[in-house]
Amino acid sequence: MYVLGFTGGFDRVHENRFGFPIDFAHDAAAVLLRDGEVIAAVEEERLNRIKHTNKAPLAAVRFCLEAAGIDLPQVDHLAFYATEGFMNGWLRRQHLENPRLGPFLDIRSRQQQLFADNFGYRPPAERLHYVSHHMSHAVSSFAVCGFDDCLLLSMDGVGESVSTMVLSGVGKELRILSSKPQQYSLGDYYLKVIGFLGYRIYDEYKVMGLAPYGDAARFRDLFTQFYALLPDGEYVIYNERVMALYEVLAPRQRGETFSQLHKDIAAALQESLENIVFHMLRHYRQLTGHEKLAISGGVGQNSSMVGKLWESGLFSDIFVQPAADDAGCAIGCALAVAHQINPDLPQRRLQHVYWGSDIGDDDAIARTLAGWSPLIEFRRMQDPCGETARLLADGAVAGWVQGRAEYGPRALGNRSIIADPRPAANKDIVNAMIKKREGYRPFAPSVLQERAGEFFELPPDQKQFPFMSCVLKVQPAWRETLGAITHVDGSARLQTVSRNTNPRYHALIEAFGQITGVPMLLNTSFNNHVEPIVNTVDEAVTCFLTSGLNILVAGDYLVHKKPLTAEALAGLRLWLSPCSQADATHAFADDTGTQVTRHQVRRNYDAMLRRDISAAAFALIQASDAHRTIGELLRAHGDGQPGLFNEILALWDERWVMVRP
Repeated sequence: MYVLGFTGGFDRVHENRFGFPIDFAHDAAAVLLRDGEVIAAVEEERLNRIKHTNKAPLAAVRFCLEAAGIDLPQVDHLAFYATEGFMNGWLRRQHLENPRLGPFLDIRSRQQQLFADNFGYRPPAERLHYVSHHMSHAVSSFAVCGFDDCLLLSMDGVGESVSTMVLSGVGKELRILSSKPQQYSLGDYYLKVIGFLGYRIYDEYKVMGLAPYGDAARFRDLFTQFYALLPDGEYVIYNERVMALYEVLAPRQRGETFSQLHKDIAAALQESLENIVFHMLRHYRQLTGHEKLAISGGVGQNSSMVGKLWESGLFSDIFVQPAADDAGCAIGCALAVAHQINPDLPQRRLQHVYWGSDIGDDDAIARTLAGWSPLIEFRRMQDPCGETARLLADGAVAGWVQGRAEYGPRALGNRSIIADPRPAANKDIVNAMIKKREGYRPFAPSVLQERAGEFFELPPDQKQFPFMSCVLKVQPAWRETLGAITHVDGSARLQTVSRNTNPRYHALIEAFGQITGVPMLLNTSFNNHVEPIVNTVDEAVTCFLTSGLNILVAGDYLVHKKPLTAEALAGLRLWLSPCSQADATHAFADDTGTQVTRHQVRRNYDAMLRRDISAAAFALIQASDAHRTIGELLRAHGDGQPGLFNEILALWDERWVMVRP
């Protein structure tokens, strides 16, 4: 039995008919189950290259079908992560506000049409199933946590007017214990406060990393006015009171240096979130007697909070869904339908999430790399793990691309940037030169599972932390040595690596340990600050060329850079990214009525993402397509235009344009 779970919206990558806000239908994804087991899963962002995309998951569905070698008619059931009633109400409001959408279609009919238009097959109505948002979250963790009974906690911004849900799971039965409306959303509360720190939606994890630099006590009294803890695990949030932060500071502007004030507010915010969550969980732990906990929802990705839960001893075991965000709902709704149809399906502990795109065999990798030969040189290594380990020990920072991509927001050793975890300078190097992100943010360690206890303070009887979902303390004796991965408070968000689930990454870390005595690597996602994690070898090469990475390892191949010159780029192709558009608009330059022409590139999914460009760059982009080379375009449109080559490189670096062989 095949069940396809999916999340996301209705627009194709180049469309914006529905005008979704960026916080609606986000984290589009598709997951394919065969007899209750995940056989393929990918977030749409890995394929359409839009972070947290709310476009239709068409490429993700296509990938899942191709990975299984089946066509859409062979899928027995399709599952979506919201109820029909909620989605139909939302669609009615959309059609009232946007007559261009044409005749009204309810959610079932619209999704049938979406599949028919893009796959040539209209699924029968009875094959489409709708699972509520937070039940999708809950099942995504409960069905794969491996617990016979447990408490479940689902927390996010909002899903179908619900922001937090507490459930009891026994056997295969789930019972809702508490449900909180959006008014008391922990996700929205966190988001409102981080606005004062110059951040917006999807930046929450950055503030979690800033919090250890601050003193929560400085603003503790102020933050206790923003919420109240009530009997029986209840709480309320007073969102309107958050505006009192204006009495403390003006909202930080992007690019402004972080002051101690900002750090202290981050610390107080993180502490207040933990206070509320602990208050809920203590009550329901006592009420139900459940000794184990499963967590899902975007707030569940707050790994500092999860680490505090481990340290508290409140639960003997804690499972966090690796894709705790809304992409995880694609797993949850599919599993909910599969188990409803066949209650005898097993529920086993999740071992890995390497369900995504495969980079291919050696011949396929070599063919792809050969296309980039004007810009790179490469060779096949006889001992990829041993040679890469030696280069890392000598100070190289590497892009590491192997096998099938991970599902979820964490790079777990198949689409990773890796480095020596010891020199503290490596943290600054990777932050500034490669990731181009705030210097305070920490990096995670990947450590051999069998040796993790030597370096980290693990909870009793717990040795496996494979999904980088919690922050734990580094052993005091190792904190100074492990300068690149030890955060300011002596903690790290660790990943334990098993030989059984990722033998090549395990072998690499083992080889590095044999050289250095430290069986561990710094591991962060392989992407820059404007794009999702790389998915293909082409995308890995692009990130490699537009970053400060020293080497790229793709499969068995070691890749080095050649000089990035206009001559080297001349034979490659350039075209606008599918989700971007270039505009020339007339505007008044001043009060005299003088008009100027303004050239811009902008994203079709977020009005805030736009960039001014020169008239020469605009003309070159307008003339570009997948067939004309960069050399041809420059000769036709760029002769005599100083700085145009560097401008095109900057647009490529920010992924406004695509460069491919």
